[in-house]
Amino acid sequence: MVEIYKSQETGHLEKLTLKSLQKGSWINIVDPTPYELREVSEVTQVEPDFLRAALDEEERSHLDVEENSIMILTNVPIVYEEESYDTLPLSIILTKQYIITVCLEETPVMSSFNARTARLFHTYKRTQFLLEILYRSSTFYLRYLRQINKLSDEIEEQLRKDMRNNDILRLMELQRGLTYFNASLRSNDAVFEKLLRFRNNRTLDGILEFYEEDEDLLEDVIIENKQAREMVEMYSQILSQMADIFSSIISNNQNMVMKFLAAMTIIIAVPTVIASFFGMNVPVPLSENHLGFVIVILIAVLASTVAAIIFWRKNMFWD
Repeated sequence: MVEIYKSQETGHLEKLTLKSLQKGSWINIVDPTPYELREVSEVTQVEPDFLRAALDEEERSHLDVEENSIMILTNVPIVYEEESYDTLPLSIILTKQYIITVCLEETPVMSSFNARTARLFHTYKRTQFLLEILYRSSTFYLRYLRQINKLSDEIEEQLRKDMRNNDILRLMELQRGLTYFNASLRSNDAVFEKLLRFRNNRTLDGILEFYEEDEDLLEDVIIENKQAREMVEMYSQILSQMADIFSSIISNNQNMVMKFLAAMTIIIAVPTVIASFFGMNVPVPLSENHLGFVIVILIAVLASTVAAIIFWRKNMFWD
């Protein structure tokens, strides 16, 4: 899918086509076909490899420069289900006339740039629009991290009440999302630092042009990204410690159950041994006594009671 927009002075977005493409347009490409990529490449004179870079889900963040364009590939956060967090590559390509974004799926980051928010960005201010996309991506990382923290608190409360496999699997899913976030934020940080060094690169004049407010925005992007990294590391440690603690609790509970079962097995085994002794097919004490059965029962009950008292004093029935 290829959608083309251009900001107007009136503050709204005008939708264009490749045939009516104008300078300052934003070309948004989502899950494109080979024909669409070839068509955009021919119209914009952008290298096909630049357009295809973000279509690899495993692509790491990086920055590439060609004679007539620059590509900033970053990883943006995405939520597939309620608690399934992941990242996707997003390439932002700047030329002297256009800004092009390419992604495999529609993401919340790019969806936030729409007709309702058109007054907050300008497609013809390409460098500023690039930085606004990067800043929006960092804010979504922070938003999702707060959601993960809230979910982890809910899971902890549930595990305190009842340790169910479903809650443990939810905890594992959050840990996996944090791992993806951590890897993406680290690679994004390297790209942002490189972009900061490029702000005075004269070879990119006409493509990447920084004004004073743009430099301030880029610094905000770097600060937000570092804050997200610190939050990821902190939440990862918390979830890891939580998992270790509940794993220890589960192991301890299992030991308590095994201890209780062992004590009960011994207590039950005592009457069995006594009954087996008096049930042998040979002359045994009390065999001629008409109260022999009652006496044997009393001996078994007494022996079991003594064993139960001993185990009770040794705390074999509880912790």
